Amino acid sequence: MNEILRLQTFMQISKYIVFVLALLYIYCPLRHAKRYNYIRIDKILNEIEDIEVMKISNNLANVTDNDLEKCPYEHLVKKNKDIPISEVFRTQQFEKPNLGGEYIQKHCLPYQKSAIIVPYRNRKRHLHTFLNYMHFFLQQQNISYRIFIVEQNDDYSFNRAKLLNVGALEALNENYSCLIFSDVDLLPLNTGNIYTCSRLPRHMCSAIDIFRFNLPYEGLFGGVISIRSDQFKLVNGMSNEYIGWGGEDDDFYRRLKHHNITPYRFSPQVSKYTMLTHNKEKPR
Repeated sequence: MNEILRLQTFMQISKYIVFVLALLYIYCPLRHAKRYNYIRIDKILNEIEDIEVMKISNNLANVTDNDLEKCPYEHLVKKNKDIPISEVFRTQQFEKPNLGGEYIQKHCLPYQKSAIIVPYRNRKRHLHTFLNYMHFFLQQQNISYRIFIVEQNDDYSFNRAKLLNVGALEALNENYSCLIFSDVDLLPLNTGNIYTCSRLPRHMCSAIDIFRFNLPYEGLFGGVISIRSDQFKLVNGMSNEYIGWGGEDDDFYRRLKHHNITPYRFSPQVSKYTMLTHNKEKPR
């Protein structure tokens, strides 16, 4: 009887120790990349306009006789605001996009067309939340965009990179100059997080709520990223060989570095995201 009591006591203590160690790991300041290089808010527009100026002449060729002025972005960045997480789940009012998820800005001339590419399978609730919120968010930013939902319709392990490649090919065939790859469970919480491409590939979600808005590690390049279409073609996209959860982001980062392209981040003040709750996948 004493042996059973001792064993039960040992198991309870072990559970407590594991729980404490888990908390220490999650909240330990040293776990996150506290200090990393990023583009300050007052420099963000320069990074966006560098590429936009290159693209503007192409867009102007498609404008009617009633020429439009360039869409303003300055106020979005300078008057950046935090968005309450509750807004993510509220039913939003937005203009219905065209068939196929395309929205064309009619009031001003966007510098780029943004393709929002979302790998998807068996996340209907998340997809509904994502579309309801993102159509509203993007239209508030005067973005011309199309949301591509790329679904894996089989019983094999999820291949996120291959789905992103498929979405990118579709977007390239429709002459989208800016590719934004986004997980369906990540939603932006800053009005100044402009969904367009910049001079270099950008890790857009450096501050996620589940990490207490800290960056887990400096080489992270997943979740939500933006990249110019010419840069994506230069590195031949992502590897199709990563079946299951994890690995493809790090591989893509190395591909970019191999071509002397170093991704960067904008200020954490405009890079906050919330992650919708879901069961975690086991790493491959």
